[in-house]
Amino acid sequence: MKNKPKILVIGSANMDMVIKTDNFPVPGETIIGGQFSLIPGGKGANQAVAAARLGGEVSFLAQLGDDVFGAQNLENYQKEGINTSLIKLNPGKPSGVALITVDHTGENTIIVAPGANASLSVDDIHAARNFFEVANVILIQLEIQLPVVFEACKLAFSLGKKIILNPAPATDLQPEIFPFLFMITPNETETERLTGVKVFDEKTAEDASEILMAKGVQNVIITMGSAGAYVHTGEFKGVIPTKKVKALDTTAAGDTFNGALVVALVNGDGIKEAVDFALKAATMSVTKMGAQSSIPYWKDL
Repeated sequence: MKNKPKILVIGSANMDMVIKTDNFPVPGETIIGGQFSLIPGGKGANQAVAAARLGGEVSFLAQLGDDVFGAQNLENYQKEGINTSLIKLNPGKPSGVALITVDHTGENTIIVAPGANASLSVDDIHAARNFFEVANVILIQLEIQLPVVFEACKLAFSLGKKIILNPAPATDLQPEIFPFLFMITPNETETERLTGVKVFDEKTAEDASEILMAKGVQNVIITMGSAGAYVHTGEFKGVIPTKKVKALDTTAAGDTFNGALVVALVNGDGIKEAVDFALKAATMSVTKMGAQSSIPYWKDL
């Protein structure tokens, strides 16, 4: 392990309520599920935990409710070695929660109630400027307000910092944001939302990545589940495959990928090598239940 890279993660923090079920209910149907778990989650928090467990020196910018879930999450991040000085406890909002069902194949459906996540503001971004200045890379997602995402990307770019956007969950983005991005890491669904191209193989991934590059993004990585990831940089275009495993729960696989990716990149790995490392971490995560409970540690890899 080299010197710990400084990583700033900006994003959401939730408590995940997870129920295992044989099959997803159809509208109007009530079914009896199986195991219930209460697991810390949220895309921002998952990515911060993944980066910390895999060797990064991580600071996390987020808002939690001043409630039992907020206190539990804050304690959890501190145990993971994450710098929590940028996390606010909001007395007027509940902590974010996610209701997750996982079927017998490991696929999931998720509904998120943002709570305090929606109160993270542009002012919070500027208050954290000194953390932007010392970070090697900034990682952000879309479970917070879009103007906050835009401002963070703009500030990082103005400081000459690399910002990686994981555009999840899928939503439309203003075109001005793309030239700020060192890298974008959508999955197939998010890629289709951003480009209009339905991704199902290497050719369609290449077509979509060309559109994203034309928008001004420097590097594109499209995650493709068990097929691996399509990479488009100035030096390389193609699919990097991943090991096939039996998936138990795909929750947080993408977050594990992104957390691992930033650690590898700021440790000096090339993009292809970083993606290969991130795929290994993500593949390991789908063999375990839950979000943060499934994220591997450095020693596991």
